[in-house]
Amino acid sequence: MNPQGGQYLNKTAVFSSLGAARLSQLALGCSVVAMVSHSAGYSGGSYGVFCMAVWCACFGMTTVMFFLDATRLHACLPISWDNLTVAFAALATLMYVTASVVYPVYFVRAECPYAGCEVRNFRIAVTVCSIAGSLAYGAEVILSRAKPGRVVGYMATVSGLLKVVQGFVACIIFGALANGTEYSRHVATIYCVVVYAVCFAMTTVVVILTVSGRTGCLKLPFDRFVVVYTLLAVLLYLSASVVWPVFCFDRKYGSPERPSSCPRGRCPWDSKVVVAVFSFVNLALYVADLVYSQRIRFVTQQPRV
Repeated sequence: MNPQGGQYLNKTAVFSSLGAARLSQLALGCSVVAMVSHSAGYSGGSYGVFCMAVWCACFGMTTVMFFLDATRLHACLPISWDNLTVAFAALATLMYVTASVVYPVYFVRAECPYAGCEVRNFRIAVTVCSIAGSLAYGAEVILSRAKPGRVVGYMATVSGLLKVVQGFVACIIFGALANGTEYSRHVATIYCVVVYAVCFAMTTVVVILTVSGRTGCLKLPFDRFVVVYTLLAVLLYLSASVVWPVFCFDRKYGSPERPSSCPRGRCPWDSKVVVAVFSFVNLALYVADLVYSQRIRFVTQQPRV
């Protein structure tokens, strides 16, 4: 008998507030996937596939992370575990919220479909469990986030969490750009697309460096790198937020009103509005990020050998 054997399992992975949140995520995620596969269904184009992909991916990742935490095997990985878990929880929250809005909009109806009320009831249950799942992931973010006097990873700070939201909003912008925005008609709108791509790439680099624990590999101090990059992103997004509406909605270059003949769901004008709105959203996020970056005390992480 090995008297130390019990220490290989992490009891706090289960018997803690954070453990309870992750167990709730697993239970709700499993319920959603099971109900959608059993009777609720997700056929109906790319929206249903997107929702199912979100639920399956989050459930799979949560299962892996819960197992690694419970067995302490995450210590064998060359990553910053705390940064990884809170970054994933923040991303999963956003993805679950999106799926919780998209699925009922396209699949839930007040009247019973031809297959009977059972299918409708299952779809309502899926929506409810998905909303509860987003709350469970949000609870993990709240439990893991930085608090006064507590040393945590960068991703648990407001600035780190904003990086996840910025990347998510950029993905929404890219999705709208791919839906026929006709951005290639003007050099100015191409410039805006370059701005979105550059800022998204740099945000991704910051997240990867933090999660991998490689922030110490930079020749420039990480705190200064974050502040300089965020300031640059603010200036770039400010210019794009001005240029995009002018070249899309001014009468000289575009149309200030939605064309009456534009098909619903495939209208370039609608996609241009989405890009314009979320450009301002990301601008506000980067400004807030810049403000909070001034208040963070960084602890540089050296890469593991």
